Amino acid sequence: MASQLEKHLFNLKFASKQMARNSKKCDKEEKTEKIKLKKSLQKGNIEGARIHAENAIRQKNQSLNFLRMSARVDGVASRVQTAVQMRQVTASMSGVVKSMDSALKSMNLEKVAGIMDKFERQFEHLDVQTQTMEEAMSGATTLTVPEDQVEGLMQEAADETGLELKLELPSNPTAIGSTTTEQDELSARLAQLRNS
Repeated sequence: MASQLEKHLFNLKFASKQMARNSKKCDKEEKTEKIKLKKSLQKGNIEGARIHAENAIRQKNQSLNFLRMSARVDGVASRVQTAVQMRQVTASMSGVVKSMDSALKSMNLEKVAGIMDKFERQFEHLDVQTQTMEEAMSGATTLTVPEDQVEGLMQEAADETGLELKLELPSNPTAIGSTTTEQDELSARLAQLRNS
């Protein structure tokens, strides 16, 4: 059973990495769509620019969804890893009990103290991993793509290329900034999970 759990753990970690790679791929495709958007704006092709803006937003959201799923799968992998480690702790505890029995019979207090210290370290390590897993699972949110983001991205691209876009666009593209901030936070959490 333990080897099956370890196989599942490997598969979960592999799936998480694959989703992270797909997220990066979507990021690249988003950048490509933004370049096409700028070129369309420079040529005066507003309808084509709108299509490229929608594609860029879609790729960005797909990237975020892959990151979100990667984080969720990492959380599940952490739970499976906790189960594997709990098995190891259980085996260690039975060994500790046997060692304590023999130590108590001989009344070797140093040996008892050493065994108890080892036991406490194992539980502290387990607590840290459990806390990391809970933090990873608590941050899942959903994201929708409203029309103002598409128009905001078109305006941003027009501003970058120095063109004047003749559409009624909102003057405050804060939704894109908050999405970028949210993506940065997700990336930071994902990196933290991989390091732990």
